[in-house]
This record gives sequence, structure tokens and C-alpha cells, in this order.
Amino acid sequence: QVQLVESGGGLVQAGGSLRLSCTASGRFANIYAMGWFRQAPGKGREFVATINRGGTNTHYSDSVKGRFTISRDNATNTVYLQMYSLKPEDTAVYRCASGGVMASTPQHYSFWGRGTQVTVSS
Repeated sequence: QVQLVESGGGLVQAGGSLRLSCTASGRFANIYAMGWFRQAPGKGREFVATINRGGTNTHYSDSVKGRFTISRDNATNTVYLQMYSLKPEDTAVYRCASGGVMASTPQHYSFWGRGTQVTVSS
């Protein structure tokens, strides 16, 4: 079992930046691929970014590519999502997830955090 806790969300103006963190605990917490997803009010869960176990391979959705960076520190079992040039349409609850492989679909992830709210004002 892996427990995931996100932090770092908040209110920011358009064009601003935020860094989200997700700390994993539990057995084998650092052996999984990690992903970030988001869900805006009235919308479905949307893939944001994913990173492999070693931190050497990443993949982003087209909507955030070039603005967001995913990284991880396996020494502290933490994955980060650095977000730049934020837009109002980035407003959502952001959740991290861990799974066996890098993937852009939620069903490939076994463990999920509760999420952190990001609100971008125009």
C-alpha cells in the first residue's frame, strides 16, 4: 500500500507559477511511475504529466507541454510539478498517482492522493 499526499496548491494570478509536491509513503513507495492528473468543476479527469521510476523519462499533455515540468526525488519519495505561465483554464484539483508504468490514462494507476486545489485568476 502506498499513501500519497499533495501540497503546494493555492491561488495565483494568470502568468504566475506554482510548484506542487506529492510525497509518497508506504512499502515500495519509490518504485512506481508517477503521474499528475487534474479535474476542473464539471469536467472529467485530465492527464497532465507522468514520469518513470528513475526520473529519466517524462511525458506531458499537449495543454501543459512547455509550461509544466514533472520531476522526482527518490531519496525523499517526492514528485514535483513545477507550473509556469499559468492560465485560468489550469484551474482544477490536482492529484498525483502511482502505478506500475508511465501512462496517460487513470486506470493504469493504483494509488491516488486526495488532491490539492489550484486556482488561477484572470
